[in-house]
Amino acid sequence: MTQLPVLPVLVPLIAAILMLALHKAGPTLARGLGFLSVGILALVSVLLLRQADSGAVSVVMLGNWPAPFGIAFVADRLSVLMVSVTTLIAIPALLSATGGTDRMGPHFHVLFQMQLAGLNGAFLTGDLFNLFVFFEVLLIASYGLLAHGGGAARARAGLHYVGLNLVGSVLFLIALGLLYGMLGTLNLADMATRLATVAPEDAALVRTALALLVIVFVLKSALMPLGFWLPNAYPAATAPVAALFAVLTKVGIYAMLRLSSVSFEAPVAEGLLLPWLMPVGLATLVVATMGALAAPRLAVVVAHLLVLSTGILAVAIAVGGVPMLSSMLYYLPHTTLVTAALFLMAGRIAELRGVAEDRFIRAARLSGTGWLAAGFLALAVAVTGLPPLSGFLGKVMLLMAAPSGVAGYTFWAILIVSGFVAALGLARGASVIFWEPPPEQLTDAALPPPTEGAGRRIGALVLAMAFVPALVLGAAPLSAYARATAEQIMARQIYIDAVLPPGRAQ
Repeated sequence: MTQLPVLPVLVPLIAAILMLALHKAGPTLARGLGFLSVGILALVSVLLLRQADSGAVSVVMLGNWPAPFGIAFVADRLSVLMVSVTTLIAIPALLSATGGTDRMGPHFHVLFQMQLAGLNGAFLTGDLFNLFVFFEVLLIASYGLLAHGGGAARARAGLHYVGLNLVGSVLFLIALGLLYGMLGTLNLADMATRLATVAPEDAALVRTALALLVIVFVLKSALMPLGFWLPNAYPAATAPVAALFAVLTKVGIYAMLRLSSVSFEAPVAEGLLLPWLMPVGLATLVVATMGALAAPRLAVVVAHLLVLSTGILAVAIAVGGVPMLSSMLYYLPHTTLVTAALFLMAGRIAELRGVAEDRFIRAARLSGTGWLAAGFLALAVAVTGLPPLSGFLGKVMLLMAAPSGVAGYTFWAILIVSGFVAALGLARGASVIFWEPPPEQLTDAALPPPTEGAGRRIGALVLAMAFVPALVLGAAPLSAYARATAEQIMARQIYIDAVLPPGRAQ
């Protein structure tokens, strides 16, 4: 049990290595190894959740090197929550991919497992350098997954995506070099102690390095004005890949929250998130809402809703405090799981409508898709925060925790209006796709004959849609876990004491 925090990285990494070594055995073996890996990750996530729910912070130092010299993996409530959400998304995404998407290009399953290893590593690492390493692992895998299947649209989106993230990686590396040169450490817990004693003559350079880190995390989170890339990139990917990508922006949000909660308490870091993060988050909400209303395709609407959710999470980080952070940590799993399901929904609709795909244009209306329309309605209600589903509960919690004054009233107004506008955008899409009569030259179309793997793709969509009632039924325990997580985040000394050896955590 003491080595559990390493397994979410080690398991998919070993699976990827085995897939490469046995690639000549064919896709069946790769699929089997993929499902085995994800199954083990699900079991490990359950064990980690049970361990973290006791309040324990589990630390593994590779090679038994003490912090800050060794590589630290830290499993607390926050990191375990993120690993669990990633695993939940990976299950239907992988199932959907085995319906034929994985055969559209080479080494899909290797890239998928490397993506999981990079994501889990970013959530579990205890130092900034390895955060950079895992960022690069997940980004390199995402480059391949985005381009998987080929085509001009994916190539164009991939070039923009790669270019922007390379700039972010360079800034990240420059920031790490500056911080290590000034502080002599990149361990998050050790940084917390050393930032408190930065000499006045070194403060400007340290603040510059920390500001560069924040810029990188804003880019990764797709916050405005650095978030215009996402609505063009994610819809270009295949549906299973886009579903998995729903958690990518949360890495930037997680990194911002982790760094701010552990290390930004020092005077030298004052003002690096406040007061500018609140207006940035609110601007992201406004821009994403307008984008969702104007989007020409369902997948683009979902991408804008994903950006909208990161704006909400950014506002929550800016406000801080246990009530707002607990609301944020309840809302985060909800929005990530539901947007992943919506990407799979968009993929299924595009598959059924032929050349019309998921675009909001009139086409032959499909008969026999009542269950799909009902599922779309449930997901739309959940993602826009309308009652009685989990999105409504999350938004009520966020509104109740909002600060008083102009900032709080502005957040209330924008959050409520954005929900209704997003609902209008989704209603427009549903009207065109499911209910509007076809053009005169077309008649209602029968469902196309089942293709190879269609059952898996439908099963994956149903599984993803099951997240909606599950989030409602599990609202009480999830809310309690989110509250306890927020309290643990605010008590930053618990994290520092767990990572650093006695005598250094002062």
